[in-house]
Amino acid sequence: MRSGLKAGSHFLYGIFIFAVIGLAACRDRQSPSANGLTPIRLQLDWYPQPEQGGFFAAQLAGYYRAEGLDVSLLPIPQYGSVAQIVSTGKAEFGLGSSDQVLEWNSNGLPLVAVFATMQHDPQAIMVHKNSPIRDFNDLSGHSIAAQTGATWLKYVINRYHLHDVRQLPTTLSIANFLADPGYVQQIFITSEPFFAEQAGAQVRNLLISSSGYDPYRVILTTRDYAAQRPDVVARFVRASIRGWNEYLRDPGPTNAQLLQLNPALNPAQEAYTAKALREGGFVTGGDTTGTQTGRMDAARWNAMYEQLKSLGILNGPVDLTATYSLKYVQ
Repeated sequence: MRSGLKAGSHFLYGIFIFAVIGLAACRDRQSPSANGLTPIRLQLDWYPQPEQGGFFAAQLAGYYRAEGLDVSLLPIPQYGSVAQIVSTGKAEFGLGSSDQVLEWNSNGLPLVAVFATMQHDPQAIMVHKNSPIRDFNDLSGHSIAAQTGATWLKYVINRYHLHDVRQLPTTLSIANFLADPGYVQQIFITSEPFFAEQAGAQVRNLLISSSGYDPYRVILTTRDYAAQRPDVVARFVRASIRGWNEYLRDPGPTNAQLLQLNPALNPAQEAYTAKALREGGFVTGGDTTGTQTGRMDAARWNAMYEQLKSLGILNGPVDLTATYSLKYVQ
């Protein structure tokens, strides 16, 4: 499940739409496709949205088919786990983050990241424009609405010695934020600020990555699948990179498709998210040529591993080199 929560009343309707899509998509993908293409299931971490635009763009533009792949983009079940779905073979690939991959491996799930879908995580905290909070040090004495067990919050509390910070349960809306000028909320910077501004609020945001906690968003698979089907992994990664670069270049066609898949979206929201992804350099790392799309760096994986170890997050020994592969993005 994605680590940030989308806001707005469209959530429940989106779950319904995505569940209906999922019933059609969740067929047996182990049997060969009649068209001769290799069947692939990508387990998404939310319902159709621009933050997944590169995968839908690759499907829409035929990049997966050009690589000999028949790709289904699957919904996350209401109480599902990407890690469990992929590790049990119900999907070949899934979406997650580098810190999650390390934690899942420490829990005995042999998962490996093969591609960075985002160079930097768009998670942030949102405050009102007149809030005294301008840096993480300023969170002392405040309450933060954040996802239960949020590792980034443990890191921030530890690094900035914020032991008087109180964590509130997060909700699926920004109603509390709009009602309370002192409210501090975990968000995706590509989403919730749009809804807050549409409601008349003026906001500021602090990206979690600016605290020093900066996981990749990744595509993952099992180590067995990567070892047995390296050619399929390489083709899937290659087409996905093309899809992301295409989406950032011209999100219009994909956004139109996303709107059909999830009518709870709206064109203004889609345009806001696509612009935020592009201007924030979340996918490309700020390199507008797209040459960094998908790339990962061993030093950043090691830094994340050391951060999780220092926080006592990992439940057992982890072979760091087995949790990611750099060979699929050249």
